[in-house]
Amino acid sequence: MQTLKNKRILVTGASRGIGQAIAVDLAKHGAKVAVLATRLANLEQTCAAIAAAGAESLPLEGDISQASTAVNAVKAVVDAWGGIDGLVANAGITKDNLLLRMTEEQFDQVIDVNLKGSFHFLKAVTKPMMKQRAGSIVFIGSVVAAIGNPGQANYCAAKAGLHGLARSAAMELGSRGITVNVISPGFIATDMTSDLPEAAQDAMKKKIALGRPGSGQDIAGAVRFLQSPDGSYITGQVMLVDGGLSLG
Repeated sequence: MQTLKNKRILVTGASRGIGQAIAVDLAKHGAKVAVLATRLANLEQTCAAIAAAGAESLPLEGDISQASTAVNAVKAVVDAWGGIDGLVANAGITKDNLLLRMTEEQFDQVIDVNLKGSFHFLKAVTKPMMKQRAGSIVFIGSVVAAIGNPGQANYCAAKAGLHGLARSAAMELGSRGITVNVISPGFIATDMTSDLPEAAQDAMKKKIALGRPGSGQDIAGAVRFLQSPDGSYITGQVMLVDGGLSLG
C-alpha cells in the first residue's frame, strides 16, 4: 500500500543499518526519500534499493554536528521537491568508555552528533513545515536512555536528551500540525552490533522478553507508522521498540 505516496522525507545516517532499512521501507510505501551520510559514496547501496522500489531518492552528504549541513540538506530537499513532509534524525555515533576513563573529547563528540545534530535538523525543518502547517519529525533514540548502560554515559546522556527535545518541540509546533516523537530501539541486529563479542550478544538476548534481537525492519515499521496519516495524532512521545528489553 502506498501509505506515504508523494511524501518528501529526509533520513539522516541512511547508508547502512537502521537508517538504510528506514529509508528503503519509506520508499517502498511511496515516499520520495532524501538520504544523508558523511560521504555520498556510502549511499550507493541505499539509493539503488530505493530505485528498485520504484521511488525517487536524493543523496546528500555532510557532518551533522555542523548546523550548515542541516540547513543545506533541507534546502536541497525543498529546492528539489517543493517542500519537506518528514524528518527521521537517525544518524549517530558511539565513543564508549568507562566513566573514569572517558575523555571530554569522547563525551563532546557523542553529544555534538547524537543530540546537537538532531537539534540542527529539527531547527532546519521547522520553518518549511510551519509554512506547510504539517510535518512529522522522528528522532531515533535508544532504550539505554531509559535504563542506562555501563561504558556509555555519553551515549545515554545524548539519547536521553532527545526525550526532552522532542517533548518541548512537540508543544511548540503542535499548533502548526507538526508532530515530534522519539523511537527508541533495543538490541537491533546490525553491522555495529555484530562486532560485539558473542558472549555479550548472548547476555543481551537473555534480557529480551521476546528472546531475539530486533531487525532494522522492526524499527522501520514504527517510523513508517509515525510518518503516515495513522500516526498523525501522536506527538511528544517516546516509543520503545525493544522486544521487552526494558522490562528488566
